[in-house]
Amino acid sequence: MTVLDPAAFIRANTRLQPVPHAPEISLWLADEITPIWRLTEEELGEMGVPPPFWAFAWAGGQALSRYILDHPHAVAGKRVLDFAAGSGLVGVAAMQAGATSVLCADIDPFCQAAVAANARANGVTLDFTQTNLLDTAPPDVEVICAGDICYERPMTDAVLAWLAQARARGTRVLIGDPGRTYFPRTGLDFLAEYRVPTSRELEDQEIKRSSVWAMP
Repeated sequence: MTVLDPAAFIRANTRLQPVPHAPEISLWLADEITPIWRLTEEELGEMGVPPPFWAFAWAGGQALSRYILDHPHAVAGKRVLDFAAGSGLVGVAAMQAGATSVLCADIDPFCQAAVAANARANGVTLDFTQTNLLDTAPPDVEVICAGDICYERPMTDAVLAWLAQARARGTRVLIGDPGRTYFPRTGLDFLAEYRVPTSRELEDQEIKRSSVWAMP
């Protein structure tokens, strides 16, 4: 079986609900009462669905969204990139905080449908690209937001190098992270820390301490 309609799959397997640490925003998310929650990666693969990272509000993205909502000057009037956007949570927060435009980027083809559904649910406009931006020069934006990017060492190294290129060109870079193994412990400016509600199915604890950092 192959899923031919990502938008229909999202509607059937998620439900619209407030984001725990940014309740101003509602997203189409999976939880214990939605069918996708119990599907294994193998079962999803048979359906033609990549691991549905877009179906969850990850702790780093929640922290970054909270920071943006509480500090709208960080993005107000600016062109913003939501890198590895997943659900588009950070992009929605940026638009609510007054960004001029937001480009959500993710290589997962299901993210385009998820971002579109979540933009509609929150009454904002988000652009989307499935291009792997790591293969190109950083785009011409004023702020890049990146949440939960430090899961694997090779990818972390590649993303941080690419973000450093953007910073060298004058782009503001904001990173949200809940203490992932490969997150750099030095070389970033600390901005804020939050206690983000999550679940033991997703994380190792029900409250995840998550921080927001800026590239200096």
